[in-house]
This record gives sequence, C-alpha cells and structure tokens, in this order.
Amino acid sequence: MKLLMVWGLLASLLAPAASNSANSFNGARALAYTRDFVTATGPRYNGSPGLEKAQTLLRNFFAHDQLQEDSFTSSTPAGPQRMHNFIVRFPGKRDGVIVLATHYETNYWLKNIRFVGANDGGATTGLLMQIANDLRAHPPEGYSVWLVFFDGEESVGPQWTDADSLYGSRHLAAKWQADGTLAHIKAFLLTDMIGDRDLDVQHDTNSSPALVEVVRQAAAAEGDSSFFFKQSEAVLDDHMPFVQRGVPCVDIIDLDYGPNDSYHHTAQDTLDKLSARSLAISGSVIEETIRLLNRNPEPGGPR
Repeated sequence: MKLLMVWGLLASLLAPAASNSANSFNGARALAYTRDFVTATGPRYNGSPGLEKAQTLLRNFFAHDQLQEDSFTSSTPAGPQRMHNFIVRFPGKRDGVIVLATHYETNYWLKNIRFVGANDGGATTGLLMQIANDLRAHPPEGYSVWLVFFDGEESVGPQWTDADSLYGSRHLAAKWQADGTLAHIKAFLLTDMIGDRDLDVQHDTNSSPALVEVVRQAAAAEGDSSFFFKQSEAVLDDHMPFVQRGVPCVDIIDLDYGPNDSYHHTAQDTLDKLSARSLAISGSVIEETIRLLNRNPEPGGPR
C-alpha cells in the first residue's frame, strides 16, 4: 500500500499540470500599464499633446529593446498628418516572425468629447507591454516575435472609408512588401478592444481560417473557449492590408463593447470598463497561440 502511494505521488508530480488558466498571464500588470498609459496621455488624436506623450512613453518603455520607429506623412481629410508606428523586435532562433500588433491612438474626429480610448487602443497597448516583459524574461526559442504599435488605425473623419483609415498598417504592409519582410511573417496576430470586462471575442471572417483554428485551440488549452468565437462577422481592422498581401492573419477583437456596443467610440470608453481578468485571458491565449505556432509551423499554408 505504501509503495502504491509513493508511486501515485511520483506520478502526480511528474504528470503535466492541467492547462487552465486565465492566471498564467499577469492581467493585473497589463491593466496597470493600461491605466498608466491612458492616464498619462488622455485623448491621443493626431497633433495632440496626448499623442506626443504616448509616443514618448513607448520610446521610454522600449528604450533597451530593439525598437524601430516607422514615421511617415499621410494625406487625410484634415490635411497632411505626421504619423509614427513603433516596431519592437525580440529575436528568436528559427527563421520566421510572429507579429503581435495593436493601435495606440484615438480618433481625431472625437477630439472634442474627451475620448480616451481605454479599451480601444489603450488596453491592447498595455497588453503588449506586459507581453514584452514576458519576452524579456523568456526570449523566443522559436520564431522571432515582433510587437507593432500602429498609428492612424482610426479614421480622421467621422465616416470610415478605405482611404480614411488604417494609415499605419497600410504604410507598413506596403513597406514590408517592398523590402521582402512580409515573406518572413508566419503569423500576424492583431489585438483590439480585448480589455472589455464582458469579454466576447468575435470570429472575424476576414481572418485566415487556419490561424483562427490555432487561436481556438489555444483558448481550449487555456480553458477559455467560452470567451472566443461565439459570433462571426467580417471586421475591417489593421490586419486587412496584410490579409490582402497573403499574410496569415487573425484579428482578436471584441466589438461588442457595452450594452448594444454603447461604449464604442464614446466618452464611456473609460478605465472602469476594463478587467484584469479579461486581459489575463487574452494574454494567456495569445501566448499559448505563439507556443502552438512554434510547434506547428506554417498555419496559413504557403504564400
């Protein structure tokens, strides 16, 4: 009996831990970064002091990493505007790149209502900052991981159009196509509005089906399937310029923000609407997705 008990104890110690956990990622710290970012910057529309503060904050946070600024001027309904993308590279040991992206600015046309974009741009900025901490502590063993912070995702005028939106991602996708970078991207994971207390990540039908399936598997492995892909719709977001160029992409986005989406693009998009648990769930699933991609390369197939 004692021998059986000893073997039972050894088996329990050697067995892999059950994977379930919104707690494997530090959502509280991601929320703290979000709070600091949003509080320090406030509205971050183009030409505002808040956007300059946001850019300074990102430069300072990533000062000791491989940070590259991608600056450009776009023609907008409000005239020429100078914009800045930020790219942070964490080199891996395998040829290829996984991109994690967000946008960090707020809408120019909402500049008069103190729209601070706590969830819409702020939460995923904080999320990627905490992912950066994890990458610093555990550098990639597989594919390189690049964090991208897009400027100019939002439309400048009140009507979203193909020409008046996605300025930063359209610029970077074209630039990376021209210099050959796109050919090295194995997966492009866009994050948007996933700090929402009532987390409900939609299945974006514009995303690559194979990569959506990897995220689905990651959510199941983390015990978080109930928060993912119950509803389907086509989403126009910063992944689209990359989708159009054949890059395997997935948009991890919760567009149902507040009762009947009543907080989206309003002054109600504030810090009290966010949840450390939602950020923990999102971060855990994203990091598990990276692990799965490294085990099963080429999720999107040949390009």
